[in-house]
Amino acid sequence: MRIVHDWKGLADSDRGAAVALGNFDGVHRGHQQVIALAAKAAGELKAPLGVVSFEPHPRRIFQPEAPSFRLMQPDQQARALADLGVDIFYVLPFNPGLAEMADREFAVEVLHEGLGVRDVAVGFDISFGKGRTGSPESMARYGVELGFGVSVAEAVGEGNAKFSSTAVREALRDGHPEIAARVLGRPFAIEGMVEHGRQLGRTLGFPTANVDLRDYVLPRFGVYATRTRLPDGREIAGVANIGVNPTIDGEIAPRLEVWLFDFDEDIYDQVIETDLVAFLRDEAKFDGLDPMVAQIHADAARARTLLLPEL
Repeated sequence: MRIVHDWKGLADSDRGAAVALGNFDGVHRGHQQVIALAAKAAGELKAPLGVVSFEPHPRRIFQPEAPSFRLMQPDQQARALADLGVDIFYVLPFNPGLAEMADREFAVEVLHEGLGVRDVAVGFDISFGKGRTGSPESMARYGVELGFGVSVAEAVGEGNAKFSSTAVREALRDGHPEIAARVLGRPFAIEGMVEHGRQLGRTLGFPTANVDLRDYVLPRFGVYATRTRLPDGREIAGVANIGVNPTIDGEIAPRLEVWLFDFDEDIYDQVIETDLVAFLRDEAKFDGLDPMVAQIHADAARARTLLLPEL
């Protein structure tokens, strides 16, 4: 999969795709329906399959004070799209020029003239252009005017709930990673570089890999059963705390601290990706280190039972 970071002056090989348009934060099962429509058009037109998204996420520009909300880092998003067979991932810079474009201007200058799209697939609830005035209906009109096809994905979900990034965030904030996983089609995962911490866990007998949460949505603070992928492809079961570790003196920013079971290697400065599999309990402040250590070992035993039932 090629990643293209602009829409101006592109080579012919990077134009003429059938594309899915949206933010695709999470690449959840609803997003996958939009991409499937684009893939169908790409096959019929014998065109590359493309996805058009934006970085930074428009919400970060229009709501700069909003709490952290991202479900994926760019590398995770790219891998998820590649797994769906996407040929070209257009990551358009969401700068003031793009933010000020009216919806028709975006369709003409970016989609038609810049990317030369042959078909555009959108979700039923998409809005685009300055003031969010563009809609699936207006995109269909622009397609007729400019000569590209338009398809609209219907809402998909379970029961009365539709699959959405908002639903994933709500599930994570409520401590239900299993619900988030059903919407995503895979577990929610936190990716980041392993940082040097206070090394208290190692001293107490459970070394942890510490990862900054950056601009991820903050899941419910607490303890989780986890699976972590290392750069070499190994996947290791573990137990993790997400939060600020209130038992230990000194304020820290919320972070992921994961204890990888039966593992004792130096992975500082390496990038790992940790799936949240099950929520075990809320973060707690203990009266001292001894009760904290006892609870962590109880948490680890429960996580092992969930993740490694054959042992």
